[in-house]
Amino acid sequence: MIPPGSTLGVMGGGQLGRMFGMAARKMGYRVHVFDPAPDSPAGQVADKQVEADYTDEAALTRFAGEVAAVTFEFENIPAASLEALERVCPVRPGPEILLICQNREREKTFLSKNGYPLAPFAVVDSPAGIGEGLRHTGTPAVLKTAAFGYDGKGQVKVCEDSSAREVWESLGAPRGVLEAWIEHECELSVICAGSPETGYSCFPAAENSHTDHILDVSIVPARIDPARIQEAESIAASLADSLNLTGLLAVEFFLTRDGKLLVNELAPRPHNSGHYSFDACVTSQFEQQVRTLCALPPGSPRLLSPAVMVNLLGDLWDSGDPDWSPVLSEPSAKLHLYGKAAARPGRKMGHFCVLDPSVEQAVETALRIRNQLRNG
Repeated sequence: MIPPGSTLGVMGGGQLGRMFGMAARKMGYRVHVFDPAPDSPAGQVADKQVEADYTDEAALTRFAGEVAAVTFEFENIPAASLEALERVCPVRPGPEILLICQNREREKTFLSKNGYPLAPFAVVDSPAGIGEGLRHTGTPAVLKTAAFGYDGKGQVKVCEDSSAREVWESLGAPRGVLEAWIEHECELSVICAGSPETGYSCFPAAENSHTDHILDVSIVPARIDPARIQEAESIAASLADSLNLTGLLAVEFFLTRDGKLLVNELAPRPHNSGHYSFDACVTSQFEQQVRTLCALPPGSPRLLSPAVMVNLLGDLWDSGDPDWSPVLSEPSAKLHLYGKAAARPGRKMGHFCVLDPSVEQAVETALRIRNQLRNG
């Protein structure tokens, strides 16, 4: 067990690392951040930021020597870098889990081999491979880069009359995963936390809606059949166990129109759709990350109030700093800004949550505030 007063390390300086740092500091830990970019959101709340490339082995070794344990806040860190850290201090989750989850081909293969429900898929490495893959997935389908895709980046829809060569060239990657297009009722996510020693507990499932492939709104509790929620939580806990996970695992699902759950993606870290937990749960996803990193017993993920989370993207800054009065004048709303210096369209700059005893009222209030902010 790593007690409060110790120093914890986090790879990555984004908003997830920032909120991890805030949770850690509240519990009495010191925090060191490793990120190449100066003045990172996580670095702003940390005791120290190491500004070095993620492949700088000397810097990694020094960083690991100054902390009791290390975690990470996004998947695009080389697994070899975590292996270098692990030679000096504990890394949770481990590099082998990152290696699976940072690559769609490895992730889909893992899910398939372990019998988890997912859409038909095929791995392709050429225009000819698209034609072969479509015989398995059918059309329409979606071609995704095998690595380094998020928020809809590196994805191309494939229709019956699509040119395989044009689709392949627009992907711009040497290898891709072709997936059947799923007509779904809604998208869900479940965040699971724990270890093989403690077992796994799940946060309430979030009902998610996206705009331009970027998460827009998360609603908790999800407004779907409770049996499907229980099934999603069971699958998430089983996946964490299959991975031998110590840490957090976010599992994204499609709920199909005929009531079936399909696993879409995995993320071995806190997740955008779990931000509601900061305000609405006994223990936030970020405190759970601290607890699992430090071999502490997990806290309760119990929901204290229905909540709706709305992402704030850089588009709001098109005409200068937004007027935050629609959020700040609402007693049931909580504003979270990430400290990012530059706003860009589609960039996640913050979020707000609305809490209310009625999920319907929380949705109504959150959407009203969102529309007021967008209409300026």
